[in-house]
Amino acid sequence: MASIPGAFKPAKRSAGAIIGIWLLRLFLIAQAVIVLYPLIWNVLASLKTNQEVLESPWTLPSSLQWGNFVAAFTSARMGDYMLNSVLVVILSMAILLVAAVPTAYVLGRMRFFGRGFLTNLYMAGLFIGGVYIVVPLFIMMNELGMLDNRFWLSAVYAGGILPFSVYLLTGFMKAIPHDYEEAAMIDGCGYFGTLFRIIMPMARPGITTVIIFAFFDFWNEYVLASTLIASDAKKTIPVGLSNLMQIQKFATDWGSLFAGLVIVLVPTVFIYVLLQKRLTQGMMMGGVKG
Repeated sequence: MASIPGAFKPAKRSAGAIIGIWLLRLFLIAQAVIVLYPLIWNVLASLKTNQEVLESPWTLPSSLQWGNFVAAFTSARMGDYMLNSVLVVILSMAILLVAAVPTAYVLGRMRFFGRGFLTNLYMAGLFIGGVYIVVPLFIMMNELGMLDNRFWLSAVYAGGILPFSVYLLTGFMKAIPHDYEEAAMIDGCGYFGTLFRIIMPMARPGITTVIIFAFFDFWNEYVLASTLIASDAKKTIPVGLSNLMQIQKFATDWGSLFAGLVIVLVPTVFIYVLLQKRLTQGMMMGGVKG
């Protein structure tokens, strides 16, 4: 069959469309510069002496002061604060997954009286931030003897992000065909066996997305950690970094302080770069399936 001349030629873009594309590119480049510049400046400042930070903050360091990172880990105790943050994040993540995954499974795949009320109750939790209830939360935990305890801090963290996690995972749970579940029941699996062997592997993108969001939230949280933890030996890294600047006052070791900021940033940047594709895929899948 003879081909139609010009049938497969791509349509030419108008001048207005080309200008719009270039304006969009320039906007995205400017936005990337605005985001990246403070990060790059922070890294450069962490490699300078105090004199260079104060007198020439916009220039490159004359020599790389790697000792600032050593001082941050030793004299500034960033290593201890980081260990506390890692412990709190792991505990918070474990509590969150134990609570969120079964809850999303029940709300997303089972029909029972009160299901709609419970779903709406969890959705209402999306509008309650931990910062807004920090005063009554402090009073309640003080009366129950839960203050200055990393486990209870982790439980508060997990409870704060639980509504969002349930909301996100419920969409994944609903979209899994019931045929898999019925086949597992026929093979002798109970509800927990079906959840762990069938549902959780198929909802892995959603669980991964929840873990990434939770890590960012737990690692960088400051207000609750500074309110609920009093002992310096139990403080997380954002609180320890803030206290370091307050203690040093006018004699601040700026090089070590910026090195501490870099230490805080490295895990979040590394995890985002490593898992950002899974994060975007998980959010898109959850939005479509919900």
